[in-house]
Amino acid sequence: MFARIWYYSALKRVENTRTGNGKLFMNPQLTENPSGTRAAAVRRHTRETQIELKLELDGNIHSLFDTGVPFLDHMLDQVARHGQLGIEIKARGDLQIDAHHTVEDIGITLGQAFAKALGDCSGIQRYGYSYVPLDEALSRVVIDFSGRPMLVDSVEFPLATAAGFDYALLHEFFQGFCNHAHCTLHLDCIRGHNGHHIAETIFKAFGRALRMAVAVDPALAGAIPSTKGTLQDV
Repeated sequence: MFARIWYYSALKRVENTRTGNGKLFMNPQLTENPSGTRAAAVRRHTRETQIELKLELDGNIHSLFDTGVPFLDHMLDQVARHGQLGIEIKARGDLQIDAHHTVEDIGITLGQAFAKALGDCSGIQRYGYSYVPLDEALSRVVIDFSGRPMLVDSVEFPLATAAGFDYALLHEFFQGFCNHAHCTLHLDCIRGHNGHHIAETIFKAFGRALRMAVAVDPALAGAIPSTKGTLQDV
């Protein structure tokens, strides 16, 4: 089966979001990126979703998720734990319709937070990969913070849904992440027949690949890991 390849031109700036009428979920001060730290806080308020997200790349491993989509909360917890990241996400979406907008917009917001926390990507490893098994399932995730958004998603699920969650929404999550983190991401399930196991191995491998890619490489001495001299607007 040929992989589905989805390509979007590199975005020139993080998408502007509209202010919603709902209450804020987190401290407004979290929108400030503390000087000298690799951290970010992002708000996305639209007529469809209200999302507050905090990301820390170094030294404060924790997770807090309240998205209204329990399956997604479980998957995001894998990213935080196996990526050794600090991630807090609180979201309210139009779940009375379905989970599409909520899942996609959380991917967008997480991508925006990574772009903000990494800045010009100076000094980082840039590339990351991981293989993760879970019983019969084995998945591989490879990431490159290249400045060029591209998702190659060849993951197939044996069933369309499980416990009310539409597995097709995971593609929308990762597409939103790639578009706004300005990265190339390859997702492959090498084998597996249990949908939950497949999804969990993908998210665990995603976390571990992120951990590798955003790690500081002392040999670079702060240089940008590209012969172009830039990983922005490329």
